[in-house]
Amino acid sequence: MSIDKNTNEGKNYRNNVVKSTSGTSKSRINTGFPEDISVLSPMMKEYVKTKEEYSDCILFYRLGDFYEMFFEDALTASRELEITLTGKDCGLEERAPMCGVPFHAAETYINRLIEKGYKVAICEQVEDPKKAKGLVKREVVRIVTPGTTLDTMSLDESKNNYLMSIVSIGEHFGCAIADITTGDCFLTELDKPQKLLDEINKFTPAEIICNDAFLLSGVDVADLKGRLGICVFALDPWYFDDQLCQKTLKEHFHVGNLEGLGIGDYDSGIIASGALFLYLKETQKTALSHMASIRPYSAEKYMLIDSSSRRNLELVETMREKQKRGSLLWVLDKTKTAMGARTLRSYVEQPLIDAEEIEKRLGALEELNAKPMDRDEIREYLNPIYDLERLISRISYKSANPRDLVSFASSLEMLPYIKQILAEFNSPLLTQINEDMDPLSDITALIRNSIADDPPLAQKDGGIIREGYNEDVDKFRRSRTDGKKWLSELEARERDRTGIKSLKIKYNRVFGYSLEVTNTFRDLVPEDYIRKQTLTNAERYITQELKDLEDLILGAEDKLYALEFELFSDIRDQVGAEVVRIQRTAKAVAALDVFASLALVAQRNNFVRPKINETGLIDIRNGRHPVVEQMIENDMFIPNDTYLDNHKKRISIITGPNMAGKSTYMRQTALIVLMAQIGSFVPADSANIGVVDRIFTRVGASDDLASGQSTFMVEMTEVANILRNATSRSLLILDEIGRGTSTFDGLSIAWAVIEHISNTKLCGAKTLFATHYHELTELEGKLSGVNNYCIAVKEKGDDIVFLRKIVKGGADKSYGIQVAKLAGVPDSVIQRAKELVEELSDADITAAVKDLTAPKKKQKITYDQLDMAQMSLFDTVQDNDIIEEIKNLEIGNLTPMEALNILYNLQNKIKNRW
Repeated sequence: MSIDKNTNEGKNYRNNVVKSTSGTSKSRINTGFPEDISVLSPMMKEYVKTKEEYSDCILFYRLGDFYEMFFEDALTASRELEITLTGKDCGLEERAPMCGVPFHAAETYINRLIEKGYKVAICEQVEDPKKAKGLVKREVVRIVTPGTTLDTMSLDESKNNYLMSIVSIGEHFGCAIADITTGDCFLTELDKPQKLLDEINKFTPAEIICNDAFLLSGVDVADLKGRLGICVFALDPWYFDDQLCQKTLKEHFHVGNLEGLGIGDYDSGIIASGALFLYLKETQKTALSHMASIRPYSAEKYMLIDSSSRRNLELVETMREKQKRGSLLWVLDKTKTAMGARTLRSYVEQPLIDAEEIEKRLGALEELNAKPMDRDEIREYLNPIYDLERLISRISYKSANPRDLVSFASSLEMLPYIKQILAEFNSPLLTQINEDMDPLSDITALIRNSIADDPPLAQKDGGIIREGYNEDVDKFRRSRTDGKKWLSELEARERDRTGIKSLKIKYNRVFGYSLEVTNTFRDLVPEDYIRKQTLTNAERYITQELKDLEDLILGAEDKLYALEFELFSDIRDQVGAEVVRIQRTAKAVAALDVFASLALVAQRNNFVRPKINETGLIDIRNGRHPVVEQMIENDMFIPNDTYLDNHKKRISIITGPNMAGKSTYMRQTALIVLMAQIGSFVPADSANIGVVDRIFTRVGASDDLASGQSTFMVEMTEVANILRNATSRSLLILDEIGRGTSTFDGLSIAWAVIEHISNTKLCGAKTLFATHYHELTELEGKLSGVNNYCIAVKEKGDDIVFLRKIVKGGADKSYGIQVAKLAGVPDSVIQRAKELVEELSDADITAAVKDLTAPKKKQKITYDQLDMAQMSLFDTVQDNDIIEEIKNLEIGNLTPMEALNILYNLQNKIKNRW
């Protein structure tokens, strides 16, 4: 991002700089690079060369104890970080804008820029300034982007930070997803933009990199940036070269062909993955050894949940506050480790559709609850385990500090105890976890034997290596503390050996240590003494022993620090070399944590193990909403039954007043099904769940004014998506379809939607359909699989009491006035509403609906009838009108322009018609 010098913003910045530098002989500021950089100072020349290479980044240029920014980067950083902008002499008549941040606090500032969508290139000093000849050599050591940040303080430990690579080729999309903080990497292929959007909403990446074709593919990139806050960067075409991408993947994974990785059939997925690794190697400047595997997957192997359904069901966050509390994840997450929290989140976002895999998870939970003491003991051992996945990534990046290794070792020490308990379990999944969990005793021993118990954070300040691990380290340490003692002992020995009672060991900054002998005792000096300095009344000598001692004492601290850092780096590399073992163990620990959490939640909340079937039956007895029952007190939640199948009870039309509990009931059914397919126990007395391939919801109403869509348009868009993609194995939750328009239009649309769903050739999905159009209850018995249910209400005069119970049958009233009274609407308004209801009752459309469904007519409402009913809504015209207009045209008397205008108007009428 740059500032145009000619805009008001640019002028304001320059004015501020001029003010801040007034009083100097060079107060004017140059905001851009000169065409001829030879006029710049040597340091600024190097800066400009580096900046030109990383022109799309804000360059953090290391100068001593600060990272400095110049020219337009300084203008941008000072504005975004709210830091002081000043100027620097750079060889030009005008000073260069400059700002800076302390190197030890740089991560905080970098994270703030990353959150705003910038990239930051970190340029470090790569040689010791003391040994440098001329300018200190500097190189960009890393580029930080939203999807590649490693700072644990800025990341949510319970959520992955994904980078997604997308390539659009023809009508297909290749997609690769990676989290460099954990080493996870996946790829897939998709054939429709909507499916791609579903994957984007599933993973919610921090950053997307793509080819130019993706920007033109029909995906709303502006929505990804605005609503989801995803940074989208289009890369140069060479990143997506097929041959280069294949070569990159082969070299990284050390394979001769990609079939060995299981991705040989993913043509566009390979390109997306290759581009992702090219991008990571360019930005991270490291071998990425912790990204040791890439896993292909098919989106069809998991339950499909589109973005609106995820939002409506509040799976991982609430709709309004965007908080975890109040979501399904909040109820289920009692994990002890960050790895477990991330894994559980992925389970919630990707329910299974493989009945066998679901049963394995349920079996693990059942056995854990059958042995509650063992389960709780496992959770106690899990509690002190740090984030092994992110720790091993930092170790691989060589950014882990000594305390990270100590934390790593303390975590690994828990593994043998966990394995000992797991050995008593027999369920297939827990047995597999035990096999995958390597105790890593050799790594624990290495760290414990080498690293001090309480090392410093700094890697180059000593105090890292444990005493007894390395003889030289111990010797250097003793030289620091015992140096005076060694000198005193040497002095005493030399006095005894030479007989020179006045002999002393002296120190001089120039000459170092020496043995000083006064002239009186010069004749007693031994032959092995080497003259070093002559004084007026004495001579100073050196011996080999004193020379060795001098080297040991004077260079001890520097040598100690250098040796400790060298040993620490070697130990860190040895741990990093075991990345595959460690990552496999981390995944096992995470899965165990998830199952222990789900088992505990099931026991505490009286959840039951669901039966899983593939016949399509959903039979829930006394089901409860898993979140709502946690939010209310005194166990006041009223449970309800749900029964849906693929035959006579496919569609439930649910009527009843607002606030009676229709939406809660429908959502709880969807959540119970979803929980079962996660592999969780469910809130019910019993549940028999037929595996569903997709859950679609249309609940509530909201405008999308930013994109020019009204409430009704948003509703119809979601309905269109559902009807086009639902299958006979899907579960639909539809609430108040058609309420955003007139009564006749809304009823017609709702009616037609039910007809479409009930037609097994068109859809046939299991559906809960809540409506205030109680006229739709006439469809029971007229459409196959449609049944009526309503929320029980107890009337007391003009008042009503919600019983929150779903019962068979349809409501014949909406109770709108009674609900308005409960809400506190003034009595005068309530009375007037009652009068108007009586006046309008004569125009009730119920009779017309009954006439349409009467058996004597032997017909259902048709789509042609619906089109006629919606003529006023869409302002359409009849085909015959258009034909008649064409017939009456006198083409011979028309000018070319008149003919074009008439043709244009006719085309618009036809488009409007269809």
